Amino acid sequence: MRVKPLVGIITLLTLVGVIGVVVLVNNVTGKLTLPRIGPECTVVADGEVTLDAVQMANAATITAVGVRRGMPEQAVVVALATAFQESKLENLDDGDRDSVGLFQQRPSQGWGTFDEIKDPRYAAGKFYAALKKVKGWQEMRVTDAAQKVQRSAYPEAYEKWADESKVLAAALTGRATGAVECTVRGEPVVRGAAAATALLDSLKLDWGKKLPSTAAAARAAGLTVDVTNVNIGWRYAHWLVSHASATGLERVRFGDLEWHAPEGKWRPVTDGTGVNTAQVVAEVFS
Repeated sequence: MRVKPLVGIITLLTLVGVIGVVVLVNNVTGKLTLPRIGPECTVVADGEVTLDAVQMANAATITAVGVRRGMPEQAVVVALATAFQESKLENLDDGDRDSVGLFQQRPSQGWGTFDEIKDPRYAAGKFYAALKKVKGWQEMRVTDAAQKVQRSAYPEAYEKWADESKVLAAALTGRATGAVECTVRGEPVVRGAAAATALLDSLKLDWGKKLPSTAAAARAAGLTVDVTNVNIGWRYAHWLVSHASATGLERVRFGDLEWHAPEGKWRPVTDGTGVNTAQVVAEVFS
């Protein structure tokens, strides 16, 4: 009985079927969308969420903007749940009518211009500003608070993302330790001093005044961020890992743990340098 050839034929037919579906979608929509192969990031904090690198970076930016504006963790949960539902945490070029971006905000409804809304920091800022005006949003269910801002035709839809958003918010606000793990494969997009400078510029854009002007220093090999407590340290450490795929980041160290890009895991520091909770150290590929 020749099993292997039969398995091979079945596999080939399955692949042809998948390609056929992709081609059909392309013919109908004019866009070719290939399936993604597995998540690149895992977040574990009283639950587990898996995301790809783009989604993870957007979630980290949404969180940073909320923290920068002094919004509580629950506001971050509401914002993340909204972006999950509206765009799957992707910065979309289009949507229903003139909706665009992470939150599918509409220029015609006064959210800003197309280019402004396509900036994740601007879009997140507009969302938080609108949420802050909602009386009693802190006591509402996630979906009710989101709906007050979004005015969606599906007001209950945001609630299904509440649990995932709580996991992400706990990690990205720094309340959880070693919670964001992203694996970065292949050649880095940028190296050396250029990578360190770009990384620092991105940090400043997301964190603004929350990142003191003297707190971060770029070097040819990477950068360091001075922190005043463990919570803030993990906030920046998790942000760095979340943005690693697009920044040439190779290694992050905080406290007694170290993250390495190819492995994507937080491991105990074993080089005898000791525990450092005063600085987050990031190294880029040379």
